[in-house]
Amino acid sequence: MFTKLKKYKLLRKKELFIVTISVAMSLGFYSAFGDIYFEIGKNIDIFSRVYKEITLNYVDEINPEEFIRAGIRGMLKELDPYTVFIDEKRQDDIDLITKGKYGGIGITVGIRGENVLILEVMEGYSAMKQGILPGDALFEVSGKRVAPSNYDDISKLVKGPPGTFVDLKVLRGEPADTVSFTLLREEIIIRNVTYAGFVPENSNNIYIKLSGFTRTAGEELRTEINKLSAMKPVGSVVLDLRGNPGGLLDMAIDVSNKFLPKGELIVSTKGRDTASIRKFFAEQEPLLRDIPMVVLIDTGSASASEIVAGALQDNDRAVIAGERSFGKGLVQTVTSLSYNTSLKITTSRYYTPSGRSIQKVDYATSNKVIGKHDSVLTAGFSTKNGRLVYSGGGVAPDTIIADTEKPGIIKDLLARGLIFEFVNLYHEKNKGIDFEKIDRSALFTGFKEFLSKKKYSFTHPGAKQLKEAAESFGRDKNYVHLQTRINSLTEELETLSRSLLDSHREETVAELLAELSARYHNNNYRIRYKLNSDIQFKTALEIINDQKLYRKILAIR
Repeated sequence: MFTKLKKYKLLRKKELFIVTISVAMSLGFYSAFGDIYFEIGKNIDIFSRVYKEITLNYVDEINPEEFIRAGIRGMLKELDPYTVFIDEKRQDDIDLITKGKYGGIGITVGIRGENVLILEVMEGYSAMKQGILPGDALFEVSGKRVAPSNYDDISKLVKGPPGTFVDLKVLRGEPADTVSFTLLREEIIIRNVTYAGFVPENSNNIYIKLSGFTRTAGEELRTEINKLSAMKPVGSVVLDLRGNPGGLLDMAIDVSNKFLPKGELIVSTKGRDTASIRKFFAEQEPLLRDIPMVVLIDTGSASASEIVAGALQDNDRAVIAGERSFGKGLVQTVTSLSYNTSLKITTSRYYTPSGRSIQKVDYATSNKVIGKHDSVLTAGFSTKNGRLVYSGGGVAPDTIIADTEKPGIIKDLLARGLIFEFVNLYHEKNKGIDFEKIDRSALFTGFKEFLSKKKYSFTHPGAKQLKEAAESFGRDKNYVHLQTRINSLTEELETLSRSLLDSHREETVAELLAELSARYHNNNYRIRYKLNSDIQFKTALEIINDQKLYRKILAIR
């Protein structure tokens, strides 16, 4: 999500950057529907009469609030999935995006199997100070039982005004004990730069992991760059935007400005008509100018991340590497409504310096509600050095580096939360050991024993299809002879599945150690530790260190 905020003014409307297709309609759209204001008034009258008649006269009792909100949701569904009505329960999400902070205790939770587990405990806040641990199962919040079924309500229960208290009960250990806490809510500030340092340590290359674009992103980046520059000369930089979903437009511009010379075009936006075009330029001299730079992106890099990647690519300031980005190319406005509700609505499309839109999906195609609009087309554009880049479908990297796909069994173990659960038990029993000296062989053996106790077995997705095929053939006498052969294949697949963990021993141990690194150190350490086996990062370093290749990719003469 991506927000455009005007500086030094208080506005009722906050422009947020989001992935959606523009509702770009010209005045010709109005003429097609007659007088727009008459049409609005007429249909509001019809809508209100239908709502009133149904609410008062339907055979069963109607909940007025739920009924009207279902109507609102149905109406907005005709546009795009990012134009939405925001009710009272979700206002905290808007504040978090625009302000980058909230009142809470410093935990991240997630569903693992049948439990809601605490996945991360933020450093320096109430939860860590009072002993909440990653892996604790959240059992009760303020007297209300917690379960996956009411997961959406947990955030509202835990968050609240700083200075107030919240009671938590968690389940810990095996067998599980109930541990109770009374925690003070504090102002939690979300960090955008989750890691910054020289990597490798003896090099002059800095690695920066930027995970968001809240209002402090630019200042955080400035602070980290200045701190590292004071330690020793910076020779190159890898900016990691992988998995970064975006944030404020102002911050995307500010981040780009840290690397682009003053006066360079960063991004432009266009609304319903050409009069709404706005251009945003770098207004400051960059902190890191001219030094070799690689930006890592993937399918999780969206909106603000794509603004930065597109600006640096079109200005030939950095090599964009990794995988094609998500493709969020539109701007949204969040308008405050009555009763602490809001409406988030698409208002414009953004364009990279070369003039391309990277919006992936055209939600207006074959939509009777939307009139004239700009289509999502794939077309060629030129960067400053004359390199060919294309619109549509996200930002395509200058060099594609496919990430190593996890084996199916590893994905399954992660999805079931079994690696997370084992790591918690292992750390609880081995707190005194040195992380760097963990016996990899013993760790793997212990994990296999843990899975055995859990009666875990991996079933390949194709096994279910084979079973269904066998049943289908068994009901038809012309194919019944195939049933035995399919059953034999199914048994062979099951036998193979039982040995899969041993086949992927190294990958399994790597996942276990990555998770353990955060237990013995912290989340920053985990980010740094995972770079040791990060193919995309290692390739980025190779590009930076090969100046001939680097200059060739960017067409630098």
